[in-house]
Amino acid sequence: MSKIKKIIVWLLTVVTVCSAFVLPSSAESVAVASPSVSAQSAVLIEAESGEVVYEKSCDTRLPMASTTKIMTALVALELAAPETVIRVDAAAVGVEGSSIYLVAGEELTLEQLLYALLLESANDAAAAIAIGVSGSIEAFADRMNQKAAELGLTDTHFTNPHGLDHEEHYTTARELAYIARAAMQNELFCTIASTRKATIPHAGVDGVRLLINHNKLLRLYDGCIGVKTGYTKRSGRCLVSAAERDGVTLIAVTLNAPSDWNDHTAMLDYGFTRYRSVTLCNANELLYPLSLVNGTDAYVMLGNKEALTVTLPAGAGKIERTVEYRRFEYAPIASGDVCGKVVFRCDTDGDGLRETVGEVDLVAQYSVERLEVKQSFWDWLLSLFSF
Repeated sequence: MSKIKKIIVWLLTVVTVCSAFVLPSSAESVAVASPSVSAQSAVLIEAESGEVVYEKSCDTRLPMASTTKIMTALVALELAAPETVIRVDAAAVGVEGSSIYLVAGEELTLEQLLYALLLESANDAAAAIAIGVSGSIEAFADRMNQKAAELGLTDTHFTNPHGLDHEEHYTTARELAYIARAAMQNELFCTIASTRKATIPHAGVDGVRLLINHNKLLRLYDGCIGVKTGYTKRSGRCLVSAAERDGVTLIAVTLNAPSDWNDHTAMLDYGFTRYRSVTLCNANELLYPLSLVNGTDAYVMLGNKEALTVTLPAGAGKIERTVEYRRFEYAPIASGDVCGKVVFRCDTDGDGLRETVGEVDLVAQYSVERLEVKQSFWDWLLSLFSF
């Protein structure tokens, strides 16, 4: 092959610079045995990836009681704005079970009703929300089932927004964890689910309704950020919890668990020994020169605008960093143009196979205009090699 042809091949090849680095050192994790739980069904997942960390009969269909209200809140927030005013329908008054004693005709915002729903587990608030945003309990349940299908759930079905017993109202621990994972991506949901107490207006009387969160883990477990309790005689004690420590978020679910507080403490403790948060790069840390043809500058600097932090198994191996971008581009280049990427790969489970654990775009750090005095491509090419 001629020298010129070799140069052309070299130019058209994407730059792939590989390097590796060891995960930052940390205190050695204390070995914790897989927990033994009282629950009939249980699961623990890592929230970022959805990976199952621990499970016990997690695909068994069971009633879920008031943990139903996680999906109720998620769907309601997708259908209406938090400030939407809902006039309480008579059909929502006097629903059996937990209640904040709504009065027909009183008006509350969706956000206020969501606080009642998630803290006091109010069944009348659930009914008021369903009727207020969808027109009826049945229509809202249909939307809940549509959302379950969108999430890819095949063992979950809803007949109501509150979780009172019904033969066709069921889920699994695994799928309930995925519902909670989706809900926790909504900022307002997270705020409400992590609130210990709040107040909302009380129609027709002086003063307010005081709402107390039934989730004791918010007080008992360091890092707990939600999410919902549930109980009926048929379902037994049900609980969904979430906790965050050092950038790692876990979601635990138990269905029919006589000792649910202890179950969740053991599961979360176990999970936090198995994961760690790793910063793969800080903002503006990675810088690489990109050659330009016919530019007012001979090159432009590429860099990452955003930091990248991921959650990895505690025993993950070295991180391999691969930089990918073309050897040259034509001017003009605008600041912020994406011209390449950096890919991070790692053997996460000890099987010797490296999988992609994250990537960041490389963007032009500034603009470079096109050179008015035209230089042929061949002149530029030859100038690079001093011909």
